[in-house]
Amino acid sequence: MADYAKDVLVDTQWLEDHLSDDSIRIVEVDENPALYAEAHIPGAIGFDWKTDLQDQLKRDFLDAESFGELFGSRGISNDHTIVLYGDRNNWFAAYTYWYLKYYGHEDVKLVNGPREKWISEGRPTSTDLPEFEAATFTAQPGDDAIRAKRDEVFEALGTDIKLVDVRSPQEFSGELIAMAGYENEGAQRSGHIPGAASIPWAQAVQEDGTFKSSDELRELYGQGCERGRGHHRLLPHRRALRALVVRAPRVAWRAEREELRRLLDRVGQPRGRPDREGCLS
Repeated sequence: MADYAKDVLVDTQWLEDHLSDDSIRIVEVDENPALYAEAHIPGAIGFDWKTDLQDQLKRDFLDAESFGELFGSRGISNDHTIVLYGDRNNWFAAYTYWYLKYYGHEDVKLVNGPREKWISEGRPTSTDLPEFEAATFTAQPGDDAIRAKRDEVFEALGTDIKLVDVRSPQEFSGELIAMAGYENEGAQRSGHIPGAASIPWAQAVQEDGTFKSSDELRELYGQGCERGRGHHRLLPHRRALRALVVRAPRVAWRAEREELRRLLDRVGQPRGRPDREGCLS
């Protein structure tokens, strides 16, 4: 994985070689949580993105205490290397990767390829639920340097900071406000934040679900932002070295600044699917 800037990705063979390593906790997070019960990597802990990883009373992430209690209750401690994977090109696994970084856990890996790749290669699977003793997982205060809220998004409009919308093209254009089957998880308004580039998540991966090379990703996001923001490209701006998650309903363009501010009022008040979030880069 030396082609990438950070030691984040592990391949399927590496993971199979480490299935008995007690310093590692494997975590599966799927768009379709029922898949975990059908078959999962031996020893993998399953999280439901909707019931486990979202606050059930308000439109927000779990707070640090609840997040720590969740992971600790499943036998994950601060000392473990957490290896994530899931279905649909690791959409929700990548979301959980960000989530762990937000709460200060540095030792996190992402399998380079989704659960479909593991299964297609004939690697071992199980239906047994892992039995780990409860552990202590202390979540740090949320790192707001990697989360963009309403005012920061508003201030970024019209600058060289780029917005990337990873939802489907139909949601980006306003044809749909939610994907079929997820009507309760969609946007409150059609369209997208002004100036955002449409680069659906699936464009970042190859046919087998592994990530494209770093050069291909630079070209993808560079050209995408060029299309989305006129002549602008991704620049070596201070924010270009990290992605900031924006959880908010997508909004349609309005000329008046005050109207736009009103429409963006719910940025940072998420309930939508995290795989369709935008990234402020």
